[in-house]
Amino acid sequence: MQTKLTLRLEDSLIQQAKNYAKQHDKSLSQVVADYFHMLTQQTEKSGISPITKSLIGILDSNDVDKNDYKQHLEEKYL
Repeated sequence: MQTKLTLRLEDSLIQQAKNYAKQHDKSLSQVVADYFHMLTQQTEKSGISPITKSLIGILDSNDVDKNDYKQHLEEKYL
């Protein structure tokens, strides 16, 4: 079943999206549907939420003291 969706976007973005759709012989609705499908497939495949993905690489490995983490685990479980 298809349902109507209303989006509010900047005029320039809408025009860019229409141009993209035309260049790829698709309707704007199909472009949006493809994008939503791609977003959900990426999340399901990786098992990592987008928020978690955004955190990857924030800490430099030199900033993490592995001994602190080891000590934390020993205190927690021993």
